[in-house]
Amino acid sequence: MKFMCLVLLDSDVIATMSDADWKELDRACLGYDAELAEKGVFVMAQALKGPEEARTVRVRGGDALVTDGPFMETKEQVAGFILVEARDIDHAVELAKGDPMAKIGAVEVRPTMVVEMPA
Repeated sequence: MKFMCLVLLDSDVIATMSDADWKELDRACLGYDAELAEKGVFVMAQALKGPEEARTVRVRGGDALVTDGPFMETKEQVAGFILVEARDIDHAVELAKGDPMAKIGAVEVRPTMVVEMPA
């Protein structure tokens, strides 16, 4: 079963990190991805650019509303994700505990849904 591990970081933490800290974190994250791949549970991972580069699209009554950035009343932002193949959610949580990003932010573990296309 696949699980999406959403990496959440506090914008204040991001703002205070030096370039050297980011480079070290990048190395640790790439090492973590390699470790997951060796275990045969890695599907894919991707970091995301900041919310200031995002656009949010809502369609209501046939009209599209596009706004800059996400509408969130929280300092935490989605900074990336890792998609893993795990036995169950407990296994996925154990895998997420090894994510270096969990040491400075949070990792939300959520099972994916299988949506069947109608015949």
